[in-house]
Amino acid sequence: MPRWFLNLMIVGALITLVPLAMVAKERLTPRGDRTRLSVFPDMDKTARYSAQEPSSFFADGRSARPEPAGTVARGALMADDHLHRGQVDGEWADSYPMTLDGRQLERGRDRYDVFCAPCHGYSGHGDGMVHQRALALGEPAWTPPTDLHSEIVRERPVGHLYNTIAEGIRNMPAYGPQLTPSDRWAVVAYVKALQLSQNASIEDVPAGKRDLLR
Repeated sequence: MPRWFLNLMIVGALITLVPLAMVAKERLTPRGDRTRLSVFPDMDKTARYSAQEPSSFFADGRSARPEPAGTVARGALMADDHLHRGQVDGEWADSYPMTLDGRQLERGRDRYDVFCAPCHGYSGHGDGMVHQRALALGEPAWTPPTDLHSEIVRERPVGHLYNTIAEGIRNMPAYGPQLTPSDRWAVVAYVKALQLSQNASIEDVPAGKRDLLR
């Protein structure tokens, strides 16, 4: 094969790479507000419907399809009534669905301080800063937060308190969207600890430490 022909083939091969290099440069170089070069436009700019735009493809005319009946998001089945709804056999649970420890109580205190203390106060007596501000402004329609140490609240089963946190009650909003089931139970445990701190008897103190209180 003549040398000149071999050189010609090499040059030709290099020339064929020029368009690919130009495309790569266009794709990789920042272009500010300019549109990038699209090698396959249908993959960059696919056909779509805008929000609330009707569709002639479906019989009901809606482009956004409703979820099929019974659809449950992955990991959101919530089949445990005790854990997720605070109930056992259709009644408010009087026990916790997990073993409590100091770490969970500390977590409950942290979440209580964030979500509950603004109204109920750090001690739980219903004297939080939001309540005090409403009184200072003389809000006529303001409903005072519940005193968590009142007898009616102390006697409620822990499942009832869990449901109140998750679903809300009267003017109190639901905190289910902000708190996971585990955090809700941690707050319940901390509320019970607050109640015990204000309503404990000598019998609640371990026998070996009672002399320290006398």
